[in-house]
Amino acid sequence: MPTLNRTIVRPIVTEKSSAAFQDRSEYTFEVHPDANKGSIRQAIETLFGVKVTGVWTAQQRGKARRMGGKAGLRPRWKKAIVTLKVGDTIEIFEG
Repeated sequence: MPTLNRTIVRPIVTEKSSAAFQDRSEYTFEVHPDANKGSIRQAIETLFGVKVTGVWTAQQRGKARRMGGKAGLRPRWKKAIVTLKVGDTIEIFEG
C-alpha cells in the first residue's frame, strides 16, 4: 500500500473539475492505482486538514497513440472525486 504522500499523485484542475468544486464542493485527484477509498480519505484528511464526506474512484483507460508508425498505449491511471464537509475547502483549487 502506498504512503500518504504517494497516495495522492496530483490534483486535476480542468474546466470540468473546477465547475464541480465551485458548484458541488467536489475535488478531483489522480491517485495511486493501488489506493482504495479508505486510504484516499485518510490521505486527503491528513494532508489538507479537511473532513471528507464521500469518495468516488474510477479507472481511466490509456489512450491509444501512434508514434513513429508504431502503435502503443498511454498508461492507465486512477482518479478520485472527493466531496468535503460543508465549509471546508482545499486552497490548491481556489487559486
